[in-house]
Amino acid sequence: MMLALLLGGLIGLVLGLTGAGGGILAVPALVLGLGWPMTQAAPVALLAVGVSAAVGAIDGLRQRIVRWRAALLMALLGTLFTPVGLLLAHRLPERWLMGLFCAVLLVVAWRMFSQSRDRPCAGSGIDHSWEQKNCMLNQRTGRLDWTWRCSLTLSVVGSCCGFLTGLLGVGGGFLLVPAFRQLTDIRVHGIIATSLMVIALVSGTAILGALHAGVRIPLAGGYFIGASVVGMLAGRVLSPRLPARVLQVGFAALCVGVTLYLGSQVL
Repeated sequence: MMLALLLGGLIGLVLGLTGAGGGILAVPALVLGLGWPMTQAAPVALLAVGVSAAVGAIDGLRQRIVRWRAALLMALLGTLFTPVGLLLAHRLPERWLMGLFCAVLLVVAWRMFSQSRDRPCAGSGIDHSWEQKNCMLNQRTGRLDWTWRCSLTLSVVGSCCGFLTGLLGVGGGFLLVPAFRQLTDIRVHGIIATSLMVIALVSGTAILGALHAGVRIPLAGGYFIGASVVGMLAGRVLSPRLPARVLQVGFAALCVGVTLYLGSQVL
């Protein structure tokens, strides 16, 4: 019980601090920490991340920093592609799923570390990558300009998020946050809050599908889920007080460490 509480609290804390990585670290935590098979760990991880993300998203909505229209669009597309990932997950051997998981972790670590080194161009103080963003905020209204390019970008990101949610039992924040940073000019705390709303909506759909298929949550899973919510609340309090670069580098290092350990168990 204590181990489930500790692991759940840590996963919730990571999710609250970064808006990413809760799901992608929750599955290894349950597989390695509690010795569960991946097929059992994935639904519990999704439920923990989904509930925790919902708490964070509600807080973001209260602060009016959630881009809720973008979140709804991505969640809708994610919901449509989640069953595709679930279907494929049940057809692949456990060893293949773990290998895919390790590969995704390494990609996430590389992206996070790369973005932590990005710097605005010197001189006038203007970021010259401004015009390269697919989704831009209207400087007059402060809202996203809904061009066809922006809509298509958000649709693709949401679809990929839903597919990976079904395939690997992850929330998708590891994809959403880097994508938002690369493709939009939304500020980091708005990115995290919007990501949490998408994670909550997409994870909820996957959870309902898993429960309908007969998956049951054990008692230890309940402790894990409850502790993750507490960790999320703590992470939301701490997040504005920590530099974004510190969070990115720390998360990247954590992903590499988990990948090495998880890979050593698979091989």
